Amino acid sequence: MRRLVLIATAVLLLSTLLSAQLFGGKKMDDASAPRNLTGTIFDKGDRVVPNAIVYLKNTRTLAVTTYITDQEGNYRFNNLSPNLDYEVHAESTGRKSQMKTLSSFDTRKQAHINLKLEK
Repeated sequence: MRRLVLIATAVLLLSTLLSAQLFGGKKMDDASAPRNLTGTIFDKGDRVVPNAIVYLKNTRTLAVTTYITDQEGNYRFNNLSPNLDYEVHAESTGRKSQMKTLSSFDTRKQAHINLKLEK
């Protein structure tokens, strides 16, 4: 009887460890999944700004990617690394927005940052 209890305990322990490894790996995959950044560009009168240029800078490599907003003033950057910080700002007809940061501490897979053009 004692031998049966030891075997049952060993099987339970082994299954718990195996389960933790399988599900633990899943969580790590989710944490390293790419994220997206979207937003809308507005002018000082809170009107959308089509055809504005949005600049996204990787703060580690200093590489810059651009996006031209659609007719509703929307922009989108896909497949961004969750482990990097990014700086984003917009420009249109001599006006520029403030620089905003998408931090690596922001765990949202779909981040949204609106920008407002100033003088």
